[in-house]
Amino acid sequence: MKSLNTFSILFWINSSRAKNYLTTVQARITVDGKRATISLKLKADIRYWNNEKQRAKGNKEKSRRLNLYLDQVYAQLIQCYQELRFKNQLITAQLIKATYLGFDGDSKTLLELIKYHNNKISNTLAVGSIRNFSITENYIIKFITKEKNTNNIFLKKLDYKFLCDFECYLANYWPKGHPKGMGQNTIMKHIQRLRKMVTLAYHMEWIDKDPFVRWKPIFEKREREFLSEYELQNMEFKEFELKRLERVRDLFIFSCYTGISYIDVMNLTQDNISLGIDGSNWIFTHRQKTKTKVKIPLLPKAQNIIDKYKLHPMTMNTGTLFPKITNEKLNSYLKEVAYRCGIKKNLTFHMARHTFATTITLSNGVPIETVSKLLGHTKIATTQIYARVLERKVSNDMMILKEKLK
Repeated sequence: MKSLNTFSILFWINSSRAKNYLTTVQARITVDGKRATISLKLKADIRYWNNEKQRAKGNKEKSRRLNLYLDQVYAQLIQCYQELRFKNQLITAQLIKATYLGFDGDSKTLLELIKYHNNKISNTLAVGSIRNFSITENYIIKFITKEKNTNNIFLKKLDYKFLCDFECYLANYWPKGHPKGMGQNTIMKHIQRLRKMVTLAYHMEWIDKDPFVRWKPIFEKREREFLSEYELQNMEFKEFELKRLERVRDLFIFSCYTGISYIDVMNLTQDNISLGIDGSNWIFTHRQKTKTKVKIPLLPKAQNIIDKYKLHPMTMNTGTLFPKITNEKLNSYLKEVAYRCGIKKNLTFHMARHTFATTITLSNGVPIETVSKLLGHTKIATTQIYARVLERKVSNDMMILKEKLK
C-alpha cells in the first residue's frame, strides 16, 4: 500500500448542458490518476463562472452563497481524505466519494444485489422465472441509467420515491416491437420482482430499512378465460386436414383433462405413468415451476390421447409421451385451431389449465381442495384465481335445493 497518494479536487461546470444559462456544478476527485465525479446540489450561471478559480464571479448574493457552499464541500472532501489516511485504508477516488455521500466501504449497490440474487436463484427457480427476473433487471438498469443519470446506485439510496419513479418509468415505457406499452399488472409484476430482491437485501442486513414498507401493489382484476363445455366438445370433435393443427389440438385437450402446464406436458415420459391407489393409470410428476409433486388420475379422454401417440415417429425419437413443439409455435397454431373451431376467445395453451379448473372439475362438483391438489398449488387462494363456479353449476345447485325444499 502506498503511504502517499496524489490527490486533487476540481470544481467544474458543463456549459453545453446549460438551460437558461444554468448548469449543475460538478466536483471531480482524482486519486493516483483515477477519477470520481460528484454532482453537487447548487447550479451556477455560466456567464459568471471562473474556470481558473473554479468559483463564481462577482459579489452578488448568489455568487457568494455558491462559493461558500463550494468551500464547505472542499473542506469536507479534504476531511474524508484525511480520515481514510488516519485509518490506514487504501484510498481511492470512489471511496472518498462514498465517504462524502455518507456510505462506507461496505455499502452495497443495486448491481451487487442483482448479481447476488442471480446466483442465488440460478439453481432454484425454473428457467421461465429466471428469464422474467432478467427482463425486470434490464428495466431497472435502463431506469437508473436514463432517469437517474448513473450506472449504479447504493442500496441505502432506495426509498419510496425511487419506487414511484420506477413505476412511472415503466408506465411510460414502450417496449420495442410491442403494439402497446405495459399494462398495469405487468408493471406490478416487475416491481414485485424488485421487491423480492430488496427484501433479500434487508434480511441480509445490507440495508437498514425496507423501502417497500408503505408500498401497496395495485392490480387490475381480470377474468381468467376458459373454454365452455360446448367450445371444448366442438374442438374435440373437429377434424383437421393439417396434422400439425391436429397435434396442437390434442395437446391442448390433454391439458384440459389433466391441468398440466405446457412445460410439464413436454417433459412427460412413459416413466411418469404408474398405477394409482385405485388401480388405474395416474401421472406422477413434479411441476417445473414450483418443484411441487403432482399426482393426477388419468381420465379416459386423456388416456386416449396418450395411446394415440404411443407409436408416433416423433415420440419414438424423443422418448416423450407427445411430439415436441415450442411454446411460441404451439400458441401460434392454437390461434388457427380457434379460428377453425369458431372460438372467438384469445386461445393460449395456459387456457387449458383454466378450463380444467373450471369446466372439467369445479363445475362437475369436484371440491376446490382436490382441484388445488391436482393443479399442484400450495395455496387454495391460488386455485381460486384460476377457478370459478359457472352459471350452469349455480343453476344445477339451485334445482337440487328446490327439490329438497319441496
